[in-house]
Amino acid sequence: MTAPADLRRGLSTALMVLFGVAIAALVLALIARGGQYSQLGDQLDGKHVTRDEIEDADAFYLGMFVLSSLVMVAIAVVWAIWFRRLRLNAETFAPGQHRFTSGWAAGAWFTPVVNLWFPKQIANDIWRASSPQGPHSVPRGLLNAWWVTWISGGVIFGLAATRYSNAKNEAEESFHFITRNAAEDAHSALALHMFGYVVTIASAILAILVVRQITGMQQQRALLPPQSGAGSDPFGGMGGAQPYGVQGAQPYGVQGGQPYGTTQPYGGAAPYGGQQYGGQQFGGDPGTPPGSGQQQAPGQQNPYGSGPAGY
Repeated sequence: MTAPADLRRGLSTALMVLFGVAIAALVLALIARGGQYSQLGDQLDGKHVTRDEIEDADAFYLGMFVLSSLVMVAIAVVWAIWFRRLRLNAETFAPGQHRFTSGWAAGAWFTPVVNLWFPKQIANDIWRASSPQGPHSVPRGLLNAWWVTWISGGVIFGLAATRYSNAKNEAEESFHFITRNAAEDAHSALALHMFGYVVTIASAILAILVVRQITGMQQQRALLPPQSGAGSDPFGGMGGAQPYGVQGAQPYGVQGGQPYGTTQPYGGAAPYGGQQYGGQQFGGDPGTPPGSGQQQAPGQQNPYGSGPAGY
């Protein structure tokens, strides 16, 4: 028996607030980096820049860098806890249909190399399981855009840091005399770093939208009735698509057209919608008595399909 979904909004609200603070800190860091970029450009153009101006610009950037880093650390902790909760909820909605355990939902973010794709695969599974209309009815454009900007920002920062470090090493090898080539390399690295900040800010904005979207999806999914009524399509017309390579033209590999991992409560008889609770069959024998062992009472239905014959 799977646990009920945890729909408390405290973590999602905290994440959105933290991302808002992070965006402000990243904007300030971008401005500070821009000041350094302008000063170095002035030096390349032969303009006079005092040492005090250089030190002030460096101190301003260092402060904004530390601030944004502290906020990002807080986001990483809260995000891992929140993301694991999403994964546990998704297991409730679609038991047995996920590629990774709930432990990976938190740990994958901090595991080198695999953190480049494991979290996205987990997010895809959560997104499908949390869709109120069915696993393929909600486009993943927002989720994909967030992931691309997040990974791209990290790659750009890494390249910029490498180029800037190489320029500093060249200056140190010249006995702290900054050659023009080293200054130009550092100037280009600062420009790339500024672009990385822009991409990361975009990623933070998209992350807020992702948090809001998936939180709302899970709240709606938890409110769905355990089964669909006669003649209704709880999946919004999926067209028989086969998620996860399952058989039987049913979402999440279930039989008899039951949503999100539910099984037929009639021991193989007509699915819900083909028999009323009072025992009346549509087009069959109207004399089937209630409690004949061919059905379950409404209160015994598991809304997430983890019955004896389920997952």
